[in-house]
Amino acid sequence: MKYYVSVKAGRDGDGSGERPFRSISQAAQIAVAGDEVLVAPGVYREYVNPVNAGTKEAPIVYRSEVMGGAVITGAERVKNWSKYEGNVWMARIPNGIFGSYNPYTVLVSGDWYDKTIKPVHTGEVYLNGKAMYEAVTMDKVLAPVVDVTSWEPEKTVFTWYTTQENGDTVIYANFQGADPNEENVEVNVRRNCFYPDKTGVNYITLSGFVVKQAATQWAPPTAYQEGMVGPHWSKGWIIEDCEISDSRCSGISLGKYLQPNNENKWTTKFYKDGTQTERDAICQAQLEGWTKENIGHHIVRRCNIHDCGQTGIVGHLGGVFSIIEDNHIHHINNKQDLAGAEIGGIKMHAAIDVIYRRNHIHHCTRGLWLDWQAQGTRVTKNLFHDNFPPKGTTPANSLALGEDIFIEVSHGPTLIDNNLLLSEAACRVSTQGIAFVHNLIAGSFTWVGDGTDNGAAVLQSCRYTPYHVPHRTEVAGFMTILHGDARFYNNIFVQQPVREDMATYAEEEGLTSQYQFVCGTKPYDGYPTEDEYKQQFNERSIVNKGYKDFYYDHMPVYTGGNMYFNGARPCDKEENFVMDIEHEIYLKYEETEDGPVLRTNLYDYVIPFTTSFATPFVSTELLGEAFEPEQKFENPDGTPILFSDDYMGEHRHINPLPGPFETKEALDKVLF
Repeated sequence: MKYYVSVKAGRDGDGSGERPFRSISQAAQIAVAGDEVLVAPGVYREYVNPVNAGTKEAPIVYRSEVMGGAVITGAERVKNWSKYEGNVWMARIPNGIFGSYNPYTVLVSGDWYDKTIKPVHTGEVYLNGKAMYEAVTMDKVLAPVVDVTSWEPEKTVFTWYTTQENGDTVIYANFQGADPNEENVEVNVRRNCFYPDKTGVNYITLSGFVVKQAATQWAPPTAYQEGMVGPHWSKGWIIEDCEISDSRCSGISLGKYLQPNNENKWTTKFYKDGTQTERDAICQAQLEGWTKENIGHHIVRRCNIHDCGQTGIVGHLGGVFSIIEDNHIHHINNKQDLAGAEIGGIKMHAAIDVIYRRNHIHHCTRGLWLDWQAQGTRVTKNLFHDNFPPKGTTPANSLALGEDIFIEVSHGPTLIDNNLLLSEAACRVSTQGIAFVHNLIAGSFTWVGDGTDNGAAVLQSCRYTPYHVPHRTEVAGFMTILHGDARFYNNIFVQQPVREDMATYAEEEGLTSQYQFVCGTKPYDGYPTEDEYKQQFNERSIVNKGYKDFYYDHMPVYTGGNMYFNGARPCDKEENFVMDIEHEIYLKYEETEDGPVLRTNLYDYVIPFTTSFATPFVSTELLGEAFEPEQKFENPDGTPILFSDDYMGEHRHINPLPGPFETKEALDKVLF
């Protein structure tokens, strides 16, 4: 059955084409499997709570009749501003409008949230759709100063402050000369926009909507992970062709349900470390039905996700077996007023058999953060750039010194292939069980061999993280990270000039060993080859040595077919590589009317080298198994991968070109 919705209808109807509902929520209360809810253009200021589930064969579809025409917003306009002092105006908002959740009395908080930045609320104030900056004292509204930690420091003088008076939320805001009664000024009222309040609402499709401005809470892996949009611990959702923006914390959540006995336990009860509470959450979820049959299998595709405070997409456990493809994710956490260890364009724990492909991710504190259990995870044919603090800004803390990809304390297999990694830091590698294949890498590998303990000063504080039965959620074991177990085949590394301001910052923070800003596999100096590693393991050595250090030493690094330019450097045991020290390579990312392109002379020199340089043809068999889970770098269905097509889909030759492009002509095409 089809239900029709139009906010412009003369009065509430029965959902028919002749008498449409005025709100999406009316349809969401009665739509059942196989139904379609068609929403006319307009602004829908409501929280949509889908009540019923669809089925795999008959999902419930919510569709904007005109793509981008139907807008679901968590905000309300404020038109009763009165002049207070100078550029500062004041408005009173009756607390009744907020119901049981007032975003202007609820602070952003939770495990791994950095409260030292500044205490801020889950509510925001928007001037013509742009979020302003909350001040913690009134004087910062009366006389705002530029904050150089923001990626848009010139915007930081648009400040606001809130207090409670006689049952009202009072907001003071500095609009820098604009008249708020003439402009579009909005405030958050609703916590979520399209999000079921119960779990198990399966097989919902949300298509073509603009969704924005919700007062979401911080979403760590050890708490209820909410988003402005999301399935809330369900299965089989499709979120497609939507514009998702301006969530206070997370835009889309594919995350964890509420575990009342393990809700931000680390920062409320203190006696268990956050890592231990996360292990507890994983095991509890498994006991309570976290399986391949019940959870995940979502698709997020062709969405424009931007200007969220914490993440564009967040998830822990609930996003397993999902596909994230063809999305444009950008300008996440640029205000830098939220800080902590859960920030990125995408931040997902337990991305088991999740595929990230053909996404364009840029201008985020970090592009993609794969934390814990990145097992069977594949990142392929994505475009990353500018996921690093811009010149003229100062990182709010060391975690704000971002990168394109961060892989943390996972056992793999984690596959990174055919990507463009163009930011100053390409990948933070505090992990093992990885393979980099056919990438163009312009930034450095950071934190190699580091960042995998819990920071105890004297005692051991290793993080033991789980690995799983291949292509399942069941936990097969726990182990700390030994580092290595890394493969680098057919990549091109191009060293870019090192930013002096960031090198200075790393030195001042005591992080020069973690941030070397050297492009290439050089940070893996000293790691064993496969033969060196295996020679330690035989019956005689185990019996006669009487110690077991070799069980806990670095694991091997496998290489072949890589090329190095502009001073990029291979590791000391690299095999079968080319290092060009004669030619200067330029890489220039450029936006054109047709889309993004890469201007470079790189292939003028790559192609001549291949006449005397044999690159391997890479496949699942060449990559072998990730050590701990004993799982191959393969497709989610267990079939092998042949890296036979490039970033553009062009077929590769038997001895393919290194990097993501098989032909020089591919650079004439748009990248996304």
